[in-house]
Amino acid sequence: MPPERRSRTRPDRRTGVRLGRKSRMKPDRRAGAGPGGPPRKAAPSSQRKPPARPSTAAAAIAVAAEEERRLRQQNRLTLEEDKPAVERCLEELVFGDVEDDEDALLRRLQGPRVRVQEDSGDSEVENEAKDNFLFQKKPVWVDEEDEDDEMVDMKNNRFRKDMMKNASESKLSKDKLQKRLKEEFQHAMGGVPAWAETKKRKTSSDDESEEDEDDLLQRTGNFISTSTSLPKGILKIKNCQHANAERPTTARISSVQFHPRAQVVMVAALDNAISLFQVDGKTNPKIQSIYLEKFPIYKACFSANGEEVLATSVHSKVLYVYDMLAGKLIPVHQVRGLKEKIVRSFEVSPDGSFLLINGVAGYLHLLSMKTKELIGSMKINGRVAASTFSSDSKRMYASSGDGEVYVWDVNSRKCLNRFVDEGSLYGLSIATSRNGQYVACGSNCGVVNIYNQDSCLQETNPKPIKAIMNLVTGVTSLTFNPTTEILAVASEEMKEAVRLVHLPSCTVFSNFPVIKKKTVSLVHTMDFSPRSGYFALGNEKGKALIYRSS
Repeated sequence: MPPERRSRTRPDRRTGVRLGRKSRMKPDRRAGAGPGGPPRKAAPSSQRKPPARPSTAAAAIAVAAEEERRLRQQNRLTLEEDKPAVERCLEELVFGDVEDDEDALLRRLQGPRVRVQEDSGDSEVENEAKDNFLFQKKPVWVDEEDEDDEMVDMKNNRFRKDMMKNASESKLSKDKLQKRLKEEFQHAMGGVPAWAETKKRKTSSDDESEEDEDDLLQRTGNFISTSTSLPKGILKIKNCQHANAERPTTARISSVQFHPRAQVVMVAALDNAISLFQVDGKTNPKIQSIYLEKFPIYKACFSANGEEVLATSVHSKVLYVYDMLAGKLIPVHQVRGLKEKIVRSFEVSPDGSFLLINGVAGYLHLLSMKTKELIGSMKINGRVAASTFSSDSKRMYASSGDGEVYVWDVNSRKCLNRFVDEGSLYGLSIATSRNGQYVACGSNCGVVNIYNQDSCLQETNPKPIKAIMNLVTGVTSLTFNPTTEILAVASEEMKEAVRLVHLPSCTVFSNFPVIKKKTVSLVHTMDFSPRSGYFALGNEKGKALIYRSS
């Protein structure tokens, strides 16, 4: 207990019991006599100075402070008598000889804090110079073994083996290895991160960030949220039950597509059947099956509003339209002005207004989706390999067998531009992104060129943003996901020839298509669901594979 509290809480002990040990107490040097000695004589009235002008209250406070300090000193001396000589000697060594003035000890203990407050007023340059001076201290001793340049084995370590630049670097010193690790880290991070900069000066923005951090720590809530952009490298995806598990088939899946508004998937195959399934990832119950006699499905597609299903066959010019609301199957045997003997490949515009049919001899036929009547025809050089609409349904893109791409205006049906697909000798597929940013062109050599749509409208030889060369056979299928973060590319000429490309980095996800040792075989068609994150593949073995991103 401090002396002040003892003096206030136990006055009887101080004045009654302890005063009996006068012979062991040291004389009070400041008072001029011991606590039991005769009182100090007052000075004659002639020698007294006249009282000061300030009020008597200040003088009373000074007298009370002096009396309290005298009592505190007297109590301390009383307590000192009970301490052993060893303890008193140790206190003198640690705190010094502060027997006469206890305030000196307090000033000594408060000294470092006062100096810190004084240093806080120095300029930034002076503080930085002091910090540098502290780091420039010389070591107390130098170990000779530390100066030996120990060599680290690089060749036989699987983690350090990749950091070797040539065969002569089988062993590196610790300093060189440290530099090499820094280089690898900076290369991976794209430079030195802000938190690793040692000479960064503190600015006003730093002060604001610290205030934000303080405000963050003073409140509670859910501050953790997922990133809005899809990371590259590894795609978090899992296998689900096959879409057509309740209606298995051995025929090749020719079309698979998700409903634009409902969580329903359509599966069409060469067994003359079109089936609809409710997608839940577990059982995928069947909703309905439509059988078209002697009509092996070449392609089936939903209308833009999801109320109709259109289907074409391998060897027929008939176009079937299934009205899902009325439950009627309407065959379109003949379109006035359309002189095609076989109708196979077609595309539906995103706004649901037009139907584009790929004809023979380089012809493209534009039909009204509502009346199924011919609006007009366009012709390109060579053979039409693939076609698609832009996301706003105002332009059409057609890939030819000569490696060229034609851009047409829908309203005027005039050719807006014609450009060469770089490195392509024979085009096989084409797709546009839903945000109107990319055009992807697949060729027979397995290369997928990704272009900017603006360059495709203005240049005759646009340079691709990226050339995807992960396939070695002809690219027969291309499709973007609704958020334009993934481009799916596939070839039906080789097993497992399907890749998912991350956008905008244009890098391939390394963990697809093999997930948990399950393969996909030959892929003929694929599609992304508009909202739920499902991805469907149709292969030659009659299975519609379903994947879901987690």
